[in-house]
Amino acid sequence: MSVWACGLLVLIGLGGGLAVGSGLVAFITVLDIIPRLTQLTNAHRHIRALEWALVMGALFFTLIDFFHVKAHMPVVVTSLYGLFAGVFVGTLAAGLTEVLNVFPILAKRISMDGSLLFLLMAVVFGKVTGSLLQWLLHL
Repeated sequence: MSVWACGLLVLIGLGGGLAVGSGLVAFITVLDIIPRLTQLTNAHRHIRALEWALVMGALFFTLIDFFHVKAHMPVVVTSLYGLFAGVFVGTLAAGLTEVLNVFPILAKRISMDGSLLFLLMAVVFGKVTGSLLQWLLHL
């Protein structure tokens, strides 16, 4: 492969990464995800730590994916990692739905105005059941 082709591939890769990264940052910034997460978790004094945790987590796992790092760990360690990753994704999704007011709009559309708690519990139990089925049965 020529030097020009390699340079072009590097340029395309960096451009794609910058586009995706900029989109993620714009998404998190415009929707005020981190400030809303601090409101939901009552962790206002830890807002900088949450911001840095998000940035460092994205960087760390990008590097792990980029260099194809494999870690063979005991089931207990991977279970704890899965638990914490699930809590992170769940709180991020909760912050996003809270910002966008998804559930009240959905409840009105499907005529469940008075049963919003049942709708939320159905979503929670569905996510937990689906995650357990995927994790335990590898479906």
